[in-house]
Amino acid sequence: MTLDMNRIKQQIDFIERLDQLKQVLRQNLVMDESRRENSAEHSWHIATMAMVLAEYAPQALDQLRVLKMLLLHDVIEIEAGDTFCFDLEGNKDKEARERRAADQLFSMLPVDQAGEFRGIWDEFETGETAEAGFANSLDRFQVLLQNLNTRGGTWRIHAIEKARVIQRMLPIKEGAPALWPLVESYLEEACAQGLLKE
Repeated sequence: MTLDMNRIKQQIDFIERLDQLKQVLRQNLVMDESRRENSAEHSWHIATMAMVLAEYAPQALDQLRVLKMLLLHDVIEIEAGDTFCFDLEGNKDKEARERRAADQLFSMLPVDQAGEFRGIWDEFETGETAEAGFANSLDRFQVLLQNLNTRGGTWRIHAIEKARVIQRMLPIKEGAPALWPLVESYLEEACAQGLLKE
């Protein structure tokens, strides 16, 4: 194989740019409560969760596609920043900011990879395939586990009510229905312990 110097330069430039995802801080705390999680850690964590929890998908899935979605879904935060899911003001222009960021970041790649990666990112965002539904479910489920393990974490810090958390968790009901009873149980437990406002 002959090395295409233009292609490899585009790929290396993109890889180097990805390192900036490690600097994007999320609202969520890591489970030992020592600091806020960054977006690269979040993506790695849910990609690993997809391997561990694959048996709870509602049907046979293209597991590699799920992993690609979870590793790519937040790279746009390098440009768009992380928007806290309960930030009403920040969410008003989130979609437009993230689409602009996707255009910018994925266009760094060679045309074939740019199209593939952007397609995977769009699939996650629309959530219309079984793979996207499962990936979105894990994205929500990971945050639930973090809040449970940080004594309410962002729920407590931002005084979030149970009804808002249930609304946020609803994609799990369809994308990973086997996990839904666990979600309900965890939320009841969180309310009983005072980690989440009723």
